[in-house]
Amino acid sequence: MPKRTVVCIICVIMLFPAMTALGQEYVWLVDTNTANTVQYRFAPPDGYSRLPVDTGSFGYWLRGLPLQTEGAPVRLFDGREKQRQDVHAAVLKIDVGTHDLQQCADAVIRLRAEYLYADGVYDRISFNFTSGDTASFRDWIDGMRPTVNGNHVTWCQSASVDSSYRTFRAYLATVFMYAGSYSLNKQLKVVTDPHDIVSGDVLIEGGFPGHAVIVIDAAENRITGERVFLLAQSYMPAQDIHILKNPRDSVLSPWYNCDFGEVLVTPEWTFTRDQLKRF
Repeated sequence: MPKRTVVCIICVIMLFPAMTALGQEYVWLVDTNTANTVQYRFAPPDGYSRLPVDTGSFGYWLRGLPLQTEGAPVRLFDGREKQRQDVHAAVLKIDVGTHDLQQCADAVIRLRAEYLYADGVYDRISFNFTSGDTASFRDWIDGMRPTVNGNHVTWCQSASVDSSYRTFRAYLATVFMYAGSYSLNKQLKVVTDPHDIVSGDVLIEGGFPGHAVIVIDAAENRITGERVFLLAQSYMPAQDIHILKNPRDSVLSPWYNCDFGEVLVTPEWTFTRDQLKRF
């Protein structure tokens, strides 16, 4: 067998597991590109190294999220470009749907739920409606569906048992409709010290309107222990999930410093340090 053929076969064998894993972890993808991800596009600032994360963890999954090509615009759910194109450093390669549903907190819910679905832990996929009622994906799999009348929610079995991805997305669409920053904020736990920030943490202001952004990667200074992090958001109306620039630090951008004081300024929202939360 020619040497070049042997080398090509070895390359394919080495690449195939990574491609297969990516396809399994990011279920919505039709095609994959392992080189165009958060961790490959955005190197930490000089002197910083990415925080270690366990393989298969939420932080590991977020770090591997695929990105659209460099320079891609943020688009709204209806295909139009977002009016402001100066707030993002990159756009995630994940659909936004065709309805005005996947907004700020919904994007956080989507990422968390997609990770759990890919991991097969369906019982952990559960979010609360604004009314306080729990919407469990396990109940949804079993055919339970909600009837919502104002703040009153009743569940009854009206569908067959189904755990397919199509059913999962229908579940999420309903959650997006009846949940938001107010309800998600109540589900999350407070992170008391921003210096402990890790991937998967959420900055959230619960309200009407409120807002939420998610930490999708974090790094630490090898000498001082100071941490920096990347943030991603959707916004209103529903739009592509995108990585935010840092409007206060063009040198660090898009990385944010954990030592941000009492408030953290992002391009379209300002958060206070007590609004840092964790699943």
